[in-house]
Amino acid sequence: MDSAFAQSQIEQHGASMPALAGARHDWLSALRAESLAAFRARGLPDARDERWKYSALRALAQRPRLPGDREAYGRRVPEAVLDFPGPAAARLVFVHGSYRPELSQLGAPVDGLTVTPLRDLLEHDAPELRFFLSRHFRESHEGFARLNTAYAADGAVIGVAPGARIEAPLHLVFLGAPAEHELAWYARNLVDVGEGASLSVVEHYLGAGAHGQLGNVVNQVSLQAGARLAWVRAQEEDEGALLVARSEFELAATACLDLHALELGGGFSHHELVVRLAGDGSRVSARGLFALHGRQHADCQVQVTHAARDTTSDVLWRGVADGRARAVFQGAIEVQAGADGSDARLSNKNLLLSPHAEIDTKPVLEIRADEVKASHGATVGQLDEQALFYLRSRGVPLAAARNMLTYGFCRSVLEGIAPDAWREHFAARLAAHLPDGGAT
Repeated sequence: MDSAFAQSQIEQHGASMPALAGARHDWLSALRAESLAAFRARGLPDARDERWKYSALRALAQRPRLPGDREAYGRRVPEAVLDFPGPAAARLVFVHGSYRPELSQLGAPVDGLTVTPLRDLLEHDAPELRFFLSRHFRESHEGFARLNTAYAADGAVIGVAPGARIEAPLHLVFLGAPAEHELAWYARNLVDVGEGASLSVVEHYLGAGAHGQLGNVVNQVSLQAGARLAWVRAQEEDEGALLVARSEFELAATACLDLHALELGGGFSHHELVVRLAGDGSRVSARGLFALHGRQHADCQVQVTHAARDTTSDVLWRGVADGRARAVFQGAIEVQAGADGSDARLSNKNLLLSPHAEIDTKPVLEIRADEVKASHGATVGQLDEQALFYLRSRGVPLAAARNMLTYGFCRSVLEGIAPDAWREHFAARLAAHLPDGGAT
């Protein structure tokens, strides 16, 4: 294998790195070894795979990285990084994928809600984890997910009892930090929302200082019949950081997923969102945004599968790129045979704020059922010159006018985020990421 990164992940296994949580359990050790062997055989994905066509991994592949972080439990985190709005049902903070209890806030127990670090359960060989963790990633584009199975030893395990209604959001914070060596850290989050239950989650990525670490995260989420889940993914990592994530959501009958995804930080980000509407009447509403500048690169992959009758998907993504940034959006909706009565909508609109920026977009619909409503579309353009002229004629400076129009283009993605304190927090963070400091 000629990739320096791939070599470093394989050669360090069982060598200089500490034993992973649960290493004494035969089934888990065998699973990790199998996943690493599969990665060794297939390596990193490349441009020949459609899902990585626009996201070159050459620079990443050339640099070796230590898997995991021996010093994660002692990494300093500035207090200002952990300043968040409003209360949370629980806040779990992970540094380089390792749970830090002294930075977290579990609070008083909440009826119907269990939140446990994955590490603790692995040490006790919790049998209920085998179904989640034994998920096999066999496709050519899933090389990072195979590495995650081999190395992830911590994360959040969340369970909501049937009928429980959890009012305050659950906050999962993942931090990258400066280190003596370049690292690749791994985390796995497992979530099960019981029948008729409801939960909201904020999945948050931040930098605790300038760094160039690679984060690799897999989320596996199940919604039982009639469950409701509000999920916000906010990526605000340091601009030298790299982050590769895969989020899988499985929805049973009449379950509802309301998802918001904000890609603001990081030097390189690749997020694959996979939603399967497996039960009759299930539905997903997904709102996403990438706002990039400098030389940032963000790749958003959205795949929604309608596998049951009378299911609904509404996917809307907005993109903004300035400087020499590059963004990629690939959205695919599949309506399988027998999924009659499905209603599928996919829209992607983008703004180029610089002649050197680039946005590639590819919406796809595959329909194999009858009596289906479906639509898709994508646009890439620039700011409306007439609207810009109107604002200038009213005395608004050019930079402020451009910012006002850009912010207005993006703001609609934030609608529906609850509670209000979190929505306003992310509105302020979005404004700060836009050109000229985000004057609104």
